[in-house]
Amino acid sequence: MSKKTVKSVSFNAMVKFFMQSYGVPTKKDINKLHERLDRIEQLIKLSYGTKRRINSDSNKKTAGGRSVVTASDVVVRVINQSGREGVNFAELKEVTGFEEKKLRNIIFRLNKTGRITGKRRGVYILSEKVD
Repeated sequence: MSKKTVKSVSFNAMVKFFMQSYGVPTKKDINKLHERLDRIEQLIKLSYGTKRRINSDSNKKTAGGRSVVTASDVVVRVINQSGREGVNFAELKEVTGFEEKKLRNIIFRLNKTGRITGKRRGVYILSEKVD
């Protein structure tokens, strides 16, 4: 006769198995969700102040009478303050606090619409035909 060996399974292993098979979230899963929610809340708080204009001839007033400053307006203001010598990308990023991708998109749009021009690589000035 051969002896059969029975492998004993620990209680923790059984609980872990049942939690995984029934999709019960662990403390680690909950902590990850909390971290993601915190990041989302921070992004919402950061983007709350920058609102997009609905139409350009609205005189930059909302229904409540408050003026709305777009992210593009912030970039144009910083470039305008730099004068004829212009401002480079690193300075724009530092002063505005915008992320690199957002700032590149804003610069692309402003350049395409003719509000700014590139003085040299990475340095931007206001266009002569600013509205």
